[in-house]
Amino acid sequence: MSPVLAAGGLRVRAGEAMLIDIGHLALERGRGYLVSGENGAGKTTLLRALAGLEPVEAERFAFYGKPTRLLPYPGAMRRQIAFVHHHPYVFDGSVGDNLAYGLRAAGVNQKEIAEKVSDAAAWAGIGHLEKRNAKSLSAGERQRLALARAHVLGPDLYLLDEPTANLDADGRRLVMSLIEAIAREGRTLLIACHDRELLALPGVERLHLVKGRLEG
Repeated sequence: MSPVLAAGGLRVRAGEAMLIDIGHLALERGRGYLVSGENGAGKTTLLRALAGLEPVEAERFAFYGKPTRLLPYPGAMRRQIAFVHHHPYVFDGSVGDNLAYGLRAAGVNQKEIAEKVSDAAAWAGIGHLEKRNAKSLSAGERQRLALARAHVLGPDLYLLDEPTANLDADGRRLVMSLIEAIAREGRTLLIACHDRELLALPGVERLHLVKGRLEG
């Protein structure tokens, strides 16, 4: 079975500076990967590049075994990859509106949207907040909303950037439970983190970035 994605000679530059220089990266289906590294090592840049949010070059790149060019960023990858930032952006409007945004963009009919939004809100434990303005949510509630907004679209690969950063104990516990639920669904996870609890999760592969290069 082909990996979700496999890359060789993956590089991200900023002018003359090389931010990411990875010889080989492969993410197998249904596996979890944790990327650690010091601040500035390139963790967020790597996730953003794989999500099509940073210009990236690759000597070789395949998505589900099919050789793929990254410029322009392929529509198939955009549909199957979800990026969740550690400070998730929320749109003005209700929690339900935020959950429905991607579904509307995908042309899903209104009845199905209502059902999926209700299910996603319940999944994330924010069903009671569906009518509330998303801008009023706490940090933990916003992170759960961001995960639910990704989850409702059914991506195969989740790119999570410090998903438990700046959360209190209860917020961290609830977000971790959602990440574990995504893993149980057989989705692939690539998580940039410093959180020791996340780093201790069983059955995940550790990746370590040092100045944009994978080590160990």
